[in-house]
Parts: sequence; structure tokens; C-alpha cells
Amino acid sequence: MATFTFSLCFLLSFTFLFVLVHPSSSSSSSSPYLYPSTFTKNYDKMLASFKIFIYPTTQRITFFTPSASNFYDSLLNSAFITQEPEEAHLFFVVFSPELSTRSQARLVRELRTKYPYWNRTLGADHFFISPEGIDFSSDRNALELKKNSVQISVFPTVSGKFIPHKDISLSPVSKSSLVLSHAPVNMDRSFLGYLKWDGKTEVELVEELRLDSEFVVETESLDQLGRVKSSKFCLFFYEAESTAAMTEAMAAGCVPVVIVDRPVQDFPLMDVLRWSEMALLIGNRRGGQGLKAVLGGVPEDRYERMRGLCVAAAHHMVWNAEPQPYDAFHMVIYQLWMRRHTIRYTRREEF
Repeated sequence: MATFTFSLCFLLSFTFLFVLVHPSSSSSSSSPYLYPSTFTKNYDKMLASFKIFIYPTTQRITFFTPSASNFYDSLLNSAFITQEPEEAHLFFVVFSPELSTRSQARLVRELRTKYPYWNRTLGADHFFISPEGIDFSSDRNALELKKNSVQISVFPTVSGKFIPHKDISLSPVSKSSLVLSHAPVNMDRSFLGYLKWDGKTEVELVEELRLDSEFVVETESLDQLGRVKSSKFCLFFYEAESTAAMTEAMAAGCVPVVIVDRPVQDFPLMDVLRWSEMALLIGNRRGGQGLKAVLGGVPEDRYERMRGLCVAAAHHMVWNAEPQPYDAFHMVIYQLWMRRHTIRYTRREEF
């Protein structure tokens, strides 16, 4: 009997590992990917051929945002870096997150003068890291950086500082080991919604939810893991502090609900994952009762499908000290690889 139990556990573990390492083995209806039939094939091509050239810098660059720091450090030590710019698909422009717009423009001017690569596409095959995102500028050099180059910023990014379909947002850094485990298939969900509250944001809405026994509102993480696993939906305000635990919630099978009064176009892995099938966006103006009505109106079969997709996608949003296949680092690289085919803009006069 013991031998049979061990064999069964091993088989289940192997099957789960196969699905993670070979995502396209899942049917499209149960897949979290926008293009499940090509995802693994393209990922393998990326591993085999993608090359990035980093422009030399004498500055010591420090990113104080955990996800930006993790990505930067992992990239510097990765096999994607090449010392031969002619074989590079993309070029990494490195600068401090504290660099002013004027200094950014000066940097671009120096790159186009010293190297031939910027002028070939006006920066469209270049990328940079700016955790908070950069704004538009009247200076043409800074404007090309903003409009043409791929910006890597932190989710969520301030409105106006993120250009959908070009820019990339980084997944929040997990603060627990919860993301390493899957939620049980048949978990008893005692609460309709869970919210970790900072004690300041959207007080009126939160007070409504606190008075409703179907919602759990915590200001301290006394039993966050238990509460999350016991809730159908996890509520997040569209701000960095609130969304930091979104990966953990998804891994635990708690469907994320983002409270925001406008469309969200900067979800992590926006052009890889089917966010419309994994998360709900609900306006704050609906109030507590309106929010409850929306959540309570989600059919059970749709909820189970959303929950399953969240669990399946969560491992793509995990940052590891040593990057692992299909983790957050590799998925950012994958998105960069998809942007390697750039538009060749008409060359302007030098300025």
C-alpha cells in the first residue's frame, strides 16, 4: 500500500511538473495563455537565440524597487548578454531611475553620436528600466526614448507613463513561499472577498465591506494565508502597496479583483496571459453593495475556470534568486524577445 501511495504521488507530481514545463500541453480552454499553441515553441526559440547588448556605463546603477532590482541583476548574469552588438536583437540603455529628463535626452544624444545602432530605428530596438515610468518631453531625444524604446516599469504604472503593446510591467515580488504551492482543487471558500487594507485608501468603500460578514478586511496580516485560501475573491486597489500580494492570491486560487475606475492596460504579461479570463475590474463608484452584486453574480463554472487559470499562471510571476524556467525573469525576457521585430522609422536629421 505504501509503495502504491508513493507511486501515485510521484505520478501526480510528474504530471503537474510536465504541465508547468510544457504549458502548451493544456487545452486552449484551460490555458492561461493568449496563444497556447505557439507559446512553448516561441519560448524555446528565445532561449536558443535571443541576444541583448548592454551599452557600457561607468555609473553604478541601483534600483530600489525589488522587482526592477531582481530583473536587472538577473539580466547582467544571464546568457542572453552578448559583447558583440552586431549579433544583438535588442539594446539595453542603462540609467539611474533618478536621472532627470534633461539627462536622459543627453544620454540618447551621446548614444546616437557614439554608436550607429540608435539611428537605425530611432531607438525602437532599445529598452530601458524605469520603475515609475518616464513622461513625455518636448526634447526630441527624450521623446524618442519615450515613444519608441521599450520601457520596463513596475505594476501598476502611473497613467500616462505606460504605452500599451510596447511597454512591459514587472510582476510584484512575492513576500512569502505561498506561490510555491498550489491550492487544493476543492477548497472550502467561506468568504466572498478578502481585502488587506492599508488603513487609508477608499475609506468609505472599506467601511461598507467591513460591515458585511461575507467579506474579510484585515489591516494586519494575522492570518493572511488562511484568509486568502478561504476567500473566493481577493480585492486590490490599483496601487503598488495593494497589488504587491496579487501573485500569492492567484497561487492560492483566490481570483483577483482590481478596484479601479478605468481600464487597466499594464497588467504583468499583458500580451502573454488571458487577464480578461483571470481577473475582474470593478469601479470604486459602485460602492460595497455594487461590488458584492458583481462578485455574487459570477456563475460558479466561470469562477472555477478563473480560479484554475490563476493557479496555472501564478508561477510565471514568481521572482527567484536564481532564475528558473518560465519564472518572472524569463517571462520579461520572453516579452522583450517578442518585441525584437521593430519598425524601421524614417531617419530624421541629426539633432
